Amino acid sequence: MLKREYGKTGEMLSIIGFGGIVVARMDQTAANNLVAQAIDRGVNYFDVAPTYDDAEDRLGPALVGKRDEVFLACKTTMRTRKEAERELHQSLRKLKTDRFDLYQLHAMNTKADIETAMGPGGVLEAVLAAKDEGLIRYVGFSSHTVEAAMTLMDSYHFDSVLFPFNWAGFFNADFGPQVLEKATEKGMAKLALKAMAHTLWEEGEERAYAKTWYKPIEDRRLASLALRFTLSQSITAAIPPGEPQFFQMALDIVENYEPIAEDEIQELRELAEGVTPVFSEHSA
Repeated sequence: MLKREYGKTGEMLSIIGFGGIVVARMDQTAANNLVAQAIDRGVNYFDVAPTYDDAEDRLGPALVGKRDEVFLACKTTMRTRKEAERELHQSLRKLKTDRFDLYQLHAMNTKADIETAMGPGGVLEAVLAAKDEGLIRYVGFSSHTVEAAMTLMDSYHFDSVLFPFNWAGFFNADFGPQVLEKATEKGMAKLALKAMAHTLWEEGEERAYAKTWYKPIEDRRLASLALRFTLSQSITAAIPPGEPQFFQMALDIVENYEPIAEDEIQELRELAEGVTPVFSEHSA
């Protein structure tokens, strides 16, 4: 598995990350096997959050004996210091670890999120205190709006941003290039969500996948183009959709990874015509 540097830290991450939601509601033995297989295939970047159902409960035992082989990222949706401190320690217990390589302010999407999180008594205070204690190595955030991401990058020197860097968002909504450019200027690592997202479910449409609130790309050719498009930006790593089959598809796509070619970008641009992006600044 190809690995890329996490920002300017010297840490090398697999270009495909293991989203913890993949093992949510999964039998523990199956979760153990999937994590072991991922590591065997070269995956060392694991990302989870307390909001992903029981993913922490499944991932923690699966990583026993393997913790030092992986770069473990976790998140908090709490916005105040006291709430975040409680959640951080709960996550450490569930994941059976004494530290997180990356801890992220999760789903920072609104002005209120930013004002509370970054202000007096906010979550950032908890995160920085935990970093001083050695419980956290790097600090990042995730966001689903360009405006919030840009504001946060001007508010604090985060180590990374986790953002929906998606083909249809780039082509049809100009959603993402600004975040990519600014994060690059600041020397931050860029981690991608939704690279293999297709579009939104239509109203009344049967949702075939319980762990993806959006419609993932099922076509192997389109999935390859979309994922390789994202990874051909200055992206460290991408996290596939939350269902195991899409994680496996992503691993297969990057097994002999090649950057996307110009003619493939044109093909992807044509395939994007008429596709409603999962995110745009208007929809966010």
